[in-house]
Amino acid sequence: MLVRQCFSAALFRGKTVFVTGGGSGINLGVAKNFAALGANVGICGRTREKLEKAADELRALGAKVCALTADVRDYAALECAFARSREALGPIDTLVCGAAGNFLVPAEKLSANGFKAVVDIDLLGSFNATRAAFEQLRETKGTVIFISAGMAFMPHAYQVHVGAAKAGIDMMMKNLALEWGRFGIRANSIVPGPIEGTEGMKRLAGPEATQAIVASVPLGRMGSVDDIGQTAVFLASPLASYVSGCVVVCDGGANLAGSARFNAGAEALLHQMGVGGDTLNGGAVNR
Repeated sequence: MLVRQCFSAALFRGKTVFVTGGGSGINLGVAKNFAALGANVGICGRTREKLEKAADELRALGAKVCALTADVRDYAALECAFARSREALGPIDTLVCGAAGNFLVPAEKLSANGFKAVVDIDLLGSFNATRAAFEQLRETKGTVIFISAGMAFMPHAYQVHVGAAKAGIDMMMKNLALEWGRFGIRANSIVPGPIEGTEGMKRLAGPEATQAIVASVPLGRMGSVDDIGQTAVFLASPLASYVSGCVVVCDGGANLAGSARFNAGAEALLHQMGVGGDTLNGGAVNR
């Protein structure tokens, strides 16, 4: 792995990194990068089978692993998970809040329950995790890393629920950086761009949309889960000891072109699924 070429394999030896939603996708990629540099790794999620498979992959990288079933919407379940992780691995040095939910839907067809579900997983879940881990983070003078999204600062069609949740996460991150800095705790967010092979890309873009997205990225490629993992490693490392309250965009420059490509691809995918609404045209709606 690239991180082993750039950092000491013992960089996080004796440190504990806990990743919510760590059983797959970007979050597992983040966990693997920490595992490759000697960290003990705790992960939680709702699906035991995914967690067990992820734990095996992390152990193959040399990590001591604690994989726990917990829903981030359940504060008591997180408290229990963090207590068990502490017993197995030691107090949390880095908390990665990555659990998230997403789907494409026109705002006028989004139910209140659908909106609430995403806000509960993303925003409330991130608060629950940080609050439940606070005492451990204060003890270690640790760091919190939130996995955000471009929807937090740029409107994307059919993503009103995600935009609201992720914008809330980024502002919460800044509040925690402001308030918890006195305890030695740092907080930052990472905004991934289009990441190849993830469930998010499968849900949000079909093959044609994927080609268009790649064409719109200034660096000319999709990102990888390691791109995000490497960014997280930097933010948790001593090299970033004076970095707090920052939204770090890791997207190959994709955000610079706006969300039009995403919007067109999302619209096409919705129509294929038979869920399409009115057609977007340069930000206006044709009726």
